[in-house]
Amino acid sequence: MTVRGDFREPARPRPDLVIGREELFAAARGQLSGGGSVLVHGPAGIGKSTVLRALAAECAESARTVLRCSATESESHLPFLALADLLGLVVDEIADRLPAPQRTALESALTGRGESTLQRDGLALRLAVLSAFRALAARGPVLIVADDLQWLDPASAELLGFAARRLGGTPVRMLCAVRTETEPQAQDHDRYLRASVPETLALRVAPLTRTQVAALLVQRGYTGLSRSTVRDIHRTSGGNPLFALELGRALAESPTRPSPGEPLPVPTSLRALVLSRLDMLSAEARRTLLVASAGARPTLSLLRAAGRENAEAETASAAALGLLATERETPGIRFAHPLVSAALYAEADPQERRAAHAALSHAASDPIERARHLALATTGTDPAVAARLGEAAAVARDRGAPSVAVGLGLLAARHTPADTRPGPDERRLQAAEDALTAGETDLARDIARQVLSRATAPAERVRAWMVVVDSAGQAMAEIDAVFPQALADAGDDPGLVALVRYQLGWRALLMDGEMTKAREEAARSARLAARAGDRRTELLALGFQAQMETLMGHPDAPSTIQRAMREPQDPRVACDHNGAGAARFRWLIMGDRLAEARTAITALLREVQRRGMVESELHFLRGLAETELRSGHCGRALDLARESLRLARDTGIGEAATAMFTSLAEAAGGDVDRALSLAHEAVDRAEEDGDMVYLSRALGALGHAQLVAGDASAAVHSLRRVRELEESLGVIDPARGRWHGDLAEALVRIGETAEAQDVIDVTRRRALRLERESVLAVLDRAEALVRAARGEQGPAERQLASAQDRLGKLGYGLEEARAAYALAGLRTFSPAAGSARAGTPGPTSYDEAARLFRRCRALPWLRQAEAAAARPPAAPPLAPAALDTLAATERQVAALVMEGATNREIAGRLFISVKTVEATLTRVYRKLGIRSRVDIVRLAAERRPD
Repeated sequence: MTVRGDFREPARPRPDLVIGREELFAAARGQLSGGGSVLVHGPAGIGKSTVLRALAAECAESARTVLRCSATESESHLPFLALADLLGLVVDEIADRLPAPQRTALESALTGRGESTLQRDGLALRLAVLSAFRALAARGPVLIVADDLQWLDPASAELLGFAARRLGGTPVRMLCAVRTETEPQAQDHDRYLRASVPETLALRVAPLTRTQVAALLVQRGYTGLSRSTVRDIHRTSGGNPLFALELGRALAESPTRPSPGEPLPVPTSLRALVLSRLDMLSAEARRTLLVASAGARPTLSLLRAAGRENAEAETASAAALGLLATERETPGIRFAHPLVSAALYAEADPQERRAAHAALSHAASDPIERARHLALATTGTDPAVAARLGEAAAVARDRGAPSVAVGLGLLAARHTPADTRPGPDERRLQAAEDALTAGETDLARDIARQVLSRATAPAERVRAWMVVVDSAGQAMAEIDAVFPQALADAGDDPGLVALVRYQLGWRALLMDGEMTKAREEAARSARLAARAGDRRTELLALGFQAQMETLMGHPDAPSTIQRAMREPQDPRVACDHNGAGAARFRWLIMGDRLAEARTAITALLREVQRRGMVESELHFLRGLAETELRSGHCGRALDLARESLRLARDTGIGEAATAMFTSLAEAAGGDVDRALSLAHEAVDRAEEDGDMVYLSRALGALGHAQLVAGDASAAVHSLRRVRELEESLGVIDPARGRWHGDLAEALVRIGETAEAQDVIDVTRRRALRLERESVLAVLDRAEALVRAARGEQGPAERQLASAQDRLGKLGYGLEEARAAYALAGLRTFSPAAGSARAGTPGPTSYDEAARLFRRCRALPWLRQAEAAAARPPAAPPLAPAALDTLAATERQVAALVMEGATNREIAGRLFISVKTVEATLTRVYRKLGIRSRVDIVRLAAERRPD
C-alpha cells in the first residue's frame, strides 16, 4: 500500500510521547550509544518516521555533524537528490580535503553542472562520497539520518551504500528507516541492511496493541470512545497508528457512532489507500471480495456456497494485486490488511451489502453467523428474525462468547416490534448484561442508560440501574445518586428490593468502609431474594455475606459458605467472582490450606475462561497468583500477576486492585522499583475512587515494597495507615492482608521496638483465636527481631529457627526464606557467635537463605542475600561492656562507623534509610555518653582488651 503525501506524520515528536515503542527505543539506544547504526522498518503508517525523528533528536546531541535526507516517491527519479540533501550544506567545509578529481565529480553531482553520471564518473563519485564522510568524521562523530530509503534515487542509493560498507571503524552512525511489507516474516529490508554500515541493527516497528491504540487516541484528543469502539479501531487498523488516528478522526467528526457489530466509518482518505487497485478487478471479482468482507471467516467453499462460482480465480487475481493473502495451511481467505476489508465494505452501497449478507445467510453453516447475516439483510422489525437472533445470542453465551452475544442482542432489539415479548428493551438489557460479562463496562452502561431514558416498567428500570452500578466497579462514589432512584423504582417488590440491597451492601463496604453494615445488607438481600424465589440473587448475597464474615473473623463464616453452596445452584453464580466458590477459596487460602486453595481457584479460573466471564477471570488470575506467591513460587506468581494486569489495562476493570497485587508479586520476584510504582498507582486510584477497602490493601502493598527496598521509615508510615484503616473497617482476620509482620519488622529497623511488640501482641491474640498458623509463625519471626534488638540473642536465634521450620512445613516458601535471611543477619553480628563467625558475613551465614530465595525465584530478596554474603568482614565489634547498653541495630551501625562507612553506605548495607541511621546514631551517642562518630572509634579502642 502507498501513502499519499498528505499523510505525513507530525514533526518533532518527543520521545516521551511516542507510545508503545519502549522496547524498540531501548534496543536502538543501546546500539547507537555504542557507536552502532540502526535500520527501522515496517509497513506504511506504522510509525517509522516518528521513531526515527525521536531517536535522531536524542542522538543529535552527541554528534558533531548531523546529515539528513528524506526521500519522496515523486522525486525518486531525480539523480543525486538525496546526496544533495546529505552533503549540500557541508561540502564547502571539506572540499579542500578531497583530491581534485573527487572534488570535481562531487561538486558536479551536487550542483547539476557538468552532467555528472555514475556511468562516466562512477569511481570518482564513489570515492568522493566516502572521502567526504571520512573528512567529516575526522572532526567529530557524524550521524546520518535517512528516512524512506525505498524512495532514494538509484544514484544516491548506490553511492550511500558504497560508502556505508566501507565506514567501519570511523565515528559514523547511520539511523535509517525503510518501508517494508505488512507481513512480519517479510525480509525485504535485507537489501537495505546489506547496503548499511557493518553490524547495523535492523528493528521492525510492530503494530500497536489495543491498549496502546487507546492511549494514542487519547493523546491526540479523540476521547470519549467506548472500549468496544477502540477495540474495533484496533482491529480495523491492524494496530497501525496512522490508520487508527484516521479512523478516530472519522468517528469524532461523525454525528452518529456505529452500534456494536456495525462497521466503522472508513474515511475517504483511507479508502483511497487501499481501493485504487480495485479498478483493476472485474466487477464480478469485486462482488466476490465484498461477500468475503461481509463474512466472519471467509473460505473458498463458503464463497462458492454464497453463489460466487468463480471464487478461486477471482480471489487469486485479488491476491496478485496484493488485496488478499490466501492462507497456505488452511482454506481460509485473509485480506492483506483489515483496512482493505473495512474500506471495501464501507465503499459498497446498502443494497449491495444486504445482497451479500442475504447470500451468506443461506451459505453459512454456523447458526450464529446465519442469524447475523439474516439480520443484516433485513430492514425494519421482524419478530421471526428477532427470535432467530435471540436464539443465536444464547448459543454465543453458552459458547463463552459474550461479546458476540452483545452484538446479536442489539440486532435482535432493533428487529423486535414494540408490542412483543420479550420486548426491545428486555433484549437490550440482556445485551448490557452480556457486555458486563465480556468486560465491556462502558458499553453496558451506555445501553442501560438508553433503556432508562424510555423504560417505565419497574423490573426493567431496576435491572438497568443494576447494570449502571455494576459498570461503575470500585468507583461507586460516581453513581451514589443511583441508589435512591433504584429503591424508588423497586417499590415493595421483594425480588427487586433484593437486587438493590445487594448493591447497597457493596456501597457500604467500598464507600463507607463498614463491613458490619455490608454484612447486614447482604443478609437482608438473601432473605428477600429467597422470599421472591430469586435463587441467583440469593446465592450472590450469601457469597458476599460469607466474604464479609471471613474478613471480620465472624464465627458464622463457615456455615454461611455452606448455605451458599447448597443446591440448587446457578452455574454462572457458582463460578462468579462474588459467588460461593470465590468465598470458599478465600476461606481456604486464609486458613493455610494452600493445596486445596490452588485446586479450587484453578477450577474456577478454567470455568470462567470457558464462559468468557472477563471480570471473574481477572479476579481468579489474581487469586491463583496469590496462591502461588504464598507457596513461594514467585516466578509463576509474577507471570500470572502481569497477565492479570494486562487484562485489567485492556478492559479498564479492577486496575487499582490488580496493580496492588502485581506490586506484591514484583516485590517478591521481579523489580522493586516497578513494585513501588504500581503500589503508588494503586493507592492513588483507591483514594480517587474513595475505596477504603482496596486503599488498605494498596497501602499494605506499598509498605511491603518500601520494606523490600530498604526504606523502613516509609514502610512504617504506610503500614501504620493500614493498621488504622483496618481497625476502622472492622477487619479482624490478620490473614487478610498479612502486613503485620512487615510493620513489626520495619518498626524494629527504626528502633521502635515497643510499638513493634504491641503490633505482635495484638495480632497474635486474633491469630490464635482464628488458628492462623502461618500468621503466628511470621509474628514469631518479627518478635525474634525485637528480642535481638533488646540483646536477647540466643532466644532470638532459637525463635527464628523455629519460625523458619514451621513456615517450611506449612508450605510458605518465601516466608521460610525470609526467616532464614533474618537468622543469617542475627548470626552475622552476634557477639556470642564465637570468634570464627562473629562479624563475618558470608557463605556460613547466608548460603541457606540464598538457596531458599533461589528456589522461590525471589530475585529481589536473592540479590540482598548475595550482597550481604559478598560484603567484606566487618570491623571488630565494640567491647562487651559497651555492647551491653546497645540494641542489635545500634551495635551494627556502630560497628560500621568503626569501619569508616558513611551514613548512606550504612543504610545501603543494612537496608534501612539514611534517616534511620541518623536516628540510631543519636541513640548510640546518648547511651554511650559521647557526641560524635570519632568518639565511637575512640571509645571502642579504649575498651578493647589488649
